[in-house]
Amino acid sequence: MPIRAVAYISEAGPAVAGDTLGLDSGKLDELVDDAARFNRDAGVTGVLLFDGLRFLQYMEGPEDGLSVAYSRVQGASSHTGIIELHRGRVGSRRLPFWPMRWLPMQPDELARLAHADWTGFAQRSGDAEAAEAAMDILTSWVEPYTSVA
Repeated sequence: MPIRAVAYISEAGPAVAGDTLGLDSGKLDELVDDAARFNRDAGVTGVLLFDGLRFLQYMEGPEDGLSVAYSRVQGASSHTGIIELHRGRVGSRRLPFWPMRWLPMQPDELARLAHADWTGFAQRSGDAEAAEAAMDILTSWVEPYTSVA
């Protein structure tokens, strides 16, 4: 079964905006726990990065499950101004670790990832000539957390 993925960035809604570590209100944990329950049933995995004001999310899974999960994202009141960075097919899962997990990010790190090359969800590790690939950045940031999945 082909695996598809989507990445987007959005502005946090009032329930979580300004909560730099996402810990003060507990709302972010509630949102992610709800998404994880849904995604587990849909076969979707991914990660949500949060800098206190913006989200960047990468999700992957079978087309039908991803489509329903992303529709939930688009209808959520927890954020606004969704900008899709890329959507398409991936050869294999890059983040099979969690149905959903959030990680805190610094604003400059999140901006770097948002402006990196998302084309085809390609990884270019080791190619010094190539533009910085978003998937290389994302997987390097997520890797330290995978042993605590």
